[in-house]
Amino acid sequence: MLALAFDVRDRLQCETAIDTLPAEFATIDVLVNNAGLALGLDLLHEGSTAQWDQMIDTNVKGLLYITRKVAQRMVAARAAGAERAGHIVNIGSIAGSQVYERGNVYCASKHAVHALNQGMRIDLLRYGIRVTEIRPGMVDTEFSLVRFDGDDQTAGHVYDGVEPLTGEDIAEAIVWAIAQPPHVNIDEIMLTPVAQANAYYTFRKQ
Repeated sequence: MLALAFDVRDRLQCETAIDTLPAEFATIDVLVNNAGLALGLDLLHEGSTAQWDQMIDTNVKGLLYITRKVAQRMVAARAAGAERAGHIVNIGSIAGSQVYERGNVYCASKHAVHALNQGMRIDLLRYGIRVTEIRPGMVDTEFSLVRFDGDDQTAGHVYDGVEPLTGEDIAEAIVWAIAQPPHVNIDEIMLTPVAQANAYYTFRKQ
């Protein structure tokens, strides 16, 4: 096991992290692009440009920086005769196709992930690299705590009356997609809690 700590928003840090991997970790079979965040719930005209930059730099540009470097290695492995050239899993969101009030820039960033997933699938098709997007609804992680700048009280009410998905639920979906036979590609998985129909409709128990 090798743990690396670097900022995915910084292209040079991303490139250095991948380029300097020890030989025993040089072959990358699976990439899970999980870095992402939402900040604030402002109306567009009241939004923070600093928060916009952080969301776009993390959710979109960070994904691109890492994917470019890792995909280069996967393509090279295929050219060198590898039977299975790799699998890229992008963590998107139902917000990648469903825009909700005050979600503006976060939703836009997840729309970008949705489009990039489809673009990767096409561009990497000839190399046999699998590409999957996981698109969750409400998941009880630190997501809301980050969105509300560490405000425990506000974040704690996001899931009132609902049993949300867990991080483990998402991990199981990723593992299932990766475990499919080599000729099978799971293009996308959208999963929500039973109580959530989509980004607009959630049934909350009183």
